[in-house]
Amino acid sequence: MIRFAHPEYLYVLYVLPVLALLYWYTLRKRKISLSKFADEKLHSVLLPAYSKMKNLIKFALIFLAIGFLIIAAADPQVGTRIENVKESGIDVYIMLDVSLSMQAQDIKPSRLEKAKMEIANLMQKLHGDRIGLIIFAGEAYVQFPLTSDYSAAKLFLDAVDVNSVPQPGTAIASAINLATKSFDYSSKTEKVEILITDGEDHQGDISAATKKASDKGIMIYTIGLGSPEGVPIPMFNQQGQQVGFKTDENGNTVITKLDETILKMIASDTNGKYFRAANGQDELDLIYKDLSKLRKTQFGEKRVTDYEDRFYYFLAPAIILLLLEFFISENKSPWMSKMNQRFGIE
Repeated sequence: MIRFAHPEYLYVLYVLPVLALLYWYTLRKRKISLSKFADEKLHSVLLPAYSKMKNLIKFALIFLAIGFLIIAAADPQVGTRIENVKESGIDVYIMLDVSLSMQAQDIKPSRLEKAKMEIANLMQKLHGDRIGLIIFAGEAYVQFPLTSDYSAAKLFLDAVDVNSVPQPGTAIASAINLATKSFDYSSKTEKVEILITDGEDHQGDISAATKKASDKGIMIYTIGLGSPEGVPIPMFNQQGQQVGFKTDENGNTVITKLDETILKMIASDTNGKYFRAANGQDELDLIYKDLSKLRKTQFGEKRVTDYEDRFYYFLAPAIILLLLEFFISENKSPWMSKMNQRFGIE
């Protein structure tokens, strides 16, 4: 089994046909210029030592060397061993508030961007645990289900913004219910939910949603973003420039405040913990330290291929070709005269 560690470098191979065309164009232009300067019969007199064959050989060597160097840079790898690896860990659903109030900047750079940075940092620390993301505003949606493919999860996380959920509001109960429903209960893994929100404008029966999660043995950690005193919500145009602050129907500036009461209640009722976000603190890192103490449970197996680098199979020939090109001159060699005459290129 063969793969490339950096397959994106292979796109540089498209340069090779361009080089071949440039070489052909240069030779053609050179021939035209010589023809204008003197009759073709006089070329061998004007350039007695020049060998077209050697010139072609030198270009071919450089052409092949560049091709080998590009492939070497892509780092071809060969699979040497396939084995089954047991997957074990815990299951974590993060519920992220993406309502408009999450644009507030009492947490830098904004409440939402702070939350996304912490989630990304958490993904870098997870080993074997499965993580899923639910985004919510007036409704809740699964952004990606439970997975241990953290690279793919990061791509979905990057795409999240305050426009990801069109319905306005902060449906905390819907988010908790959706997370609780989305776990795989055939797997006996420990299950945790992490709620990240400013807690404002909660709708639905949060107590019932919390009880349902608690009855299934799910702990809910909550992180409150923002300040209880409140700040205005900045509004931005399509170019990302701030154009003012959100106002109500009477033209008054809307102030968004952190509601800690409901978040503390959710954490308390499910044996979780509440954290208030701060600029200089990573709350998810503190939660991760708690999660690392939970019992890891096997939830499956995956086949892993062990690969070894083979870039030197292409690097060594490239170096040899470049050395050969360096020591070959463009001047005629007596031993090549017959070959040149046979091919009619000199």
